[in-house]
Amino acid sequence: TLRAITDRSGDAVVIHAGGEIDACNENTWRQLVTEAAATASAPGPFVVDVTDVDFMGCCAFGVLADAAQQCRDRCVELRLVSRAPIVTRIVEACGLGALLPIFPTVDHALAVS
Repeated sequence: TLRAITDRSGDAVVIHAGGEIDACNENTWRQLVTEAAATASAPGPFVVDVTDVDFMGCCAFGVLADAAQQCRDRCVELRLVSRAPIVTRIVEACGLGALLPIFPTVDHALAVS
């Protein structure tokens, strides 16, 4: 089951996600991320915190990459928050490191100017 809360922190939009993201809820994930990303505006980043996500299927990373590109077109940076080594490995293996920078905490993601 996917759980998510979206909030604002100053100019930043932050999604805190938990549970599992897979093919069964890909459309829900896409809608959530797309709608939240649309509310983000420069100079604030769009932060996606997947610290409490137990499983992320490949589709979840595809949604994030699409959102990151859409944000980039509006001069907004998508910043991914995770401490799970597998998330970093997948992002790097897919060549998405420049598009999906990873931070260890939301506070770290928000502190970057």
